[in-house]
Amino acid sequence: MKHTTHKTMKAVAIDRFGGLETMRLQTLPVPEVGPDEILIRVETAGVGVWDPFEREGGFARVYGVAPKFPYVLGTDGAGTVAAAGRDASRFKEGDRAYGMSLISPKGGFYAEYTAVKADNAALIPGQLTIAQAGVMPVDAMTALRGLDDTLGLKQGELLMIFGASGGIGHLAVQLAKRMGARVFAVASGDDGVALARRLGADAVVDGHKDDVAAAARDFSRGGLDVALLTAGGAAADQALTAMRPGGRVAYPNGVEPEPARRPEFKVDSYDGMPDPKAIEKLNRLIASGPFEVHIARTFRLDQAAEAHRMLNTHFLGKLALRTTMEAIA
Repeated sequence: MKHTTHKTMKAVAIDRFGGLETMRLQTLPVPEVGPDEILIRVETAGVGVWDPFEREGGFARVYGVAPKFPYVLGTDGAGTVAAAGRDASRFKEGDRAYGMSLISPKGGFYAEYTAVKADNAALIPGQLTIAQAGVMPVDAMTALRGLDDTLGLKQGELLMIFGASGGIGHLAVQLAKRMGARVFAVASGDDGVALARRLGADAVVDGHKDDVAAAARDFSRGGLDVALLTAGGAAADQALTAMRPGGRVAYPNGVEPEPARRPEFKVDSYDGMPDPKAIEKLNRLIASGPFEVHIARTFRLDQAAEAHRMLNTHFLGKLALRTTMEAIA
């Protein structure tokens, strides 16, 4: 196993849980690579809508993990393999790879290097760039787990994706089409509607101004078979009135407020955790045709706090951090 020659790296780390002020660029040791891990020289990290929750200590509380400070944020990213452990023989130095990890004791992806379990990583599929692959893993896995494992989506079913222009939603639209569903997309704003339409949704409405339930009933005639909700609230609950009796609804844990339960259809929450089989299926679906991972804006590593601030605004798809420090156009 060959190690990187770099001993230290730049990373955005926190020394305590808290607000934006806790995030700062630090010089830290490059993580050691375990036998079942790979070391990724990170080029792009995803900025997840859940990252502020992690920064404030939410994941540590939920999973009962004692944090180790300085704590490097970031749950997914992509780059090139700098080293591979002896049990990670699928990877070799120089491979283009992506990975994901939650509260890793070795640190996250807001860094020039990160060590990740080989089982939570993969070679970059299809025509995806490293930038696209860096912001995709957690959201794409969450979309696939919802559609495949929780909903058991079948060919020809009528599916509503609520939040279809967001990180999970815009990937779910494309995955669902590849799984043979007919997709009714509820997006956000005119730009969100245009994106969902471009990605192949069969019908698209604006969740902020259209009568979603009426449009869904019109689309489905006898009611929707399945729904994936990536956002909650009154509009989502209203949209669910278009479900057929016996229909199936799923939402990832963390969606607030949680969708209202109703006796006439099944509502399940789930976690989008990766495993090798699910990663393989995801890569196969992505590689089967042109696949768009929409990046709204890319920030430099030292602008990570600014990226967290932007999470509270309207944007499509995903935000990215680029670990190289040159200016980004």
